[in-house]
Formats: sequence, C-alpha cells, structure tokens
Amino acid sequence: MPELADGLIYYFVFLFSTTLHEAAHAWTAKRGGDLTAYTGGQVSLSPVPHIRREPIGMVVLPLLSVVLMGWPIGFASAPYNPEWALRHPRRAAVMALAGPAANFLLVLLAAMALRVGVAAGVMSAPPSVTFGHVAVALGGGLWPALAFLLGVFFSMNLLLAVFNLLPIPPLDGSGAVPLWLSDNAARRYQEFLWTTPGLSWLGLFVAWKAFDYVFDPMFLGAVNLLYPGVAYQ
Repeated sequence: MPELADGLIYYFVFLFSTTLHEAAHAWTAKRGGDLTAYTGGQVSLSPVPHIRREPIGMVVLPLLSVVLMGWPIGFASAPYNPEWALRHPRRAAVMALAGPAANFLLVLLAAMALRVGVAAGVMSAPPSVTFGHVAVALGGGLWPALAFLLGVFFSMNLLLAVFNLLPIPPLDGSGAVPLWLSDNAARRYQEFLWTTPGLSWLGLFVAWKAFDYVFDPMFLGAVNLLYPGVAYQ
C-alpha cells in the first residue's frame, strides 16, 4: 500500500512541523513574559505535550484524513494569557509570527538539502512539480525516499507557514496585525478578537476557500526559486 505509506510520511512530517510551530509560539511567549504555555510543557520539541493538548487535531483527525484522502488535515494550539496580550499587544504579535517563522526555517533547510543533492548529482529538478514531489532521485537505494521526504518537508512547511500567515482570525497572521497599529488600536483589536463570537469559525471558512488562490502561486514561485533557470507553471 504505497499510498498509505506516503500518507504516513506526510503525517509524521506534519507532526514534527506542527510541534516545532507550537513550541516556537510557546518559547516566544515565555521570552515576552507569558508563562502560560511554558507551564503547560509546550516549550518542547517533544510532540507529547502538544498531542496532550490537542489529541483530535494532532492524532485522530490527521490519521483519519491520511486513511481517507492520503494526506493529513489537522490543527494544534499553544495557550496564552489574553490579558498579557492586551497589555503587550506587540509582544503577542511577535509570538504569533514565531510559529510560521519556524516553518519557514524548515522550508529553508529542506531547500538547502535539496540543493546539496542536486550539486552532488543524486537529485534533479523534476519535469513537473506537485505538492510533496519537488525533486527526483538520479540513483537507486535510499535516494528516492530521501528526495520524497525532503519534498514533503519543503511543501508541508511552506503550506503551514503561508496558511497561518493569512490575516484572518484565528490564524497567526491576524495575531500579527498589532505590529502595524498604535497601542490603543492594538488593544481594541485584541478585545474585538476575543469578544466576537463565531469569528474564528467564519475566519477558518474564509481561509479554507481562499487558500488555494494564495498558496498555488507561492508554491510554484518557491519551487522556481529552488531551481534557478527552471520555470514551472
């Protein structure tokens, strides 16, 4: 069952990448003076405390979607003190950006590893690209598996970073908005997010519908940057 095996690779990359994302939120909040996630054990690269907080979003739903669709859908969260966010809206905004920044770091590391593979003559740009498949191996053995794994890391973390940066509640991009507001406007904005019922569900629906229009060109642009001189469309 190669499809299931590939889906499990997607899942474990999702699990690792989401753990790093939430740990980055928690660590940055701790540095900014909010110990909520730290006391919950989420300043950790172990997935256990993050799974304990969101078992449905990090285990049940992703594995179920792997079986049904071949790739994971899930969610996670790091707790923070809303009163701290009201007192320090810019610190809270930096905390919001820390998760996507961690995913962009993994995109960069995967891209560097892919470029090393190309330079070493064991990988190459493929004739066409799709999500998770951004390199082909030029040899046998473990190289095809490694090329696929790096492609999944590159694609999955780009997706997590771009999706979470959409400036729509409850995504991280909406939490970064106070960086561009005055102190009073930032506090009013935070209060609006916390006191508007149903805003998060509406935001997730809008983000889900709009995401393909945002991600597809960014994915192709990122792969074109990965392989200078190659123009994927």
